[in-house]
Amino acid sequence: MRFNRMLLSTTLVVVALVVQVSVLARLHLPGAVPDLLLLVVLALALVYGHVSGALIGFGAGLLADLAPPADHAAGRYALVLCVIGYLAGLVRPETRRLTSATGPMLVVVAAAVGSTLLYAGVGALVGDTAARHVGLGSLLFTAAVYDLLLAPFTVPLIMALARRAESDPLADSQAGASDVSNAWTSFGTGLRIGSQRSGGLRVKAARTRVSRAGRIKGIKRL
Repeated sequence: MRFNRMLLSTTLVVVALVVQVSVLARLHLPGAVPDLLLLVVLALALVYGHVSGALIGFGAGLLADLAPPADHAAGRYALVLCVIGYLAGLVRPETRRLTSATGPMLVVVAAAVGSTLLYAGVGALVGDTAARHVGLGSLLFTAAVYDLLLAPFTVPLIMALARRAESDPLADSQAGASDVSNAWTSFGTGLRIGSQRSGGLRVKAARTRVSRAGRIKGIKRL
């Protein structure tokens, strides 16, 4: 199960990064760029929880920091996605299933705005003032709109894949077979114990009859 989780997370992150760098980043949309990598981290965190969400976010962000044409310090986006993955995992549904679209959409909007603010804040600490020239308000609005439009086509699908990877039909069938085997074993043990008890009772009854017969013969001899 852990291997399935790691394999699925790695595959989705790599595919999302390739699509974002090769397709979404070249659309030249006004304002921000649709963040498919952020949506993948959100969807996986909503299924796996805050610890796995933080780890997946850190790994995805680090790949984005190192992938060309990255023009920022390495570790900057890793920190952003690590925090976003952790916070998204804290609001994970108890059943890991979506009962309404309102909650996940609010999470997507909050993550888009929060990641943009955090990314700009970390950039300001390291001397990157690009957000000031573009306009922080425009970045926040466009990031929320783009991610909100892209989320219905990605988040439910990724969550369904993650839930399916968590379930292990082979393990369930093996567990069921072991339960049946244990039942048969306990049933056979009960039969053996019952037969041993009945055999012991027959032996005791035979000994009792022999002892009684000896006593009667002895009395007759007298």
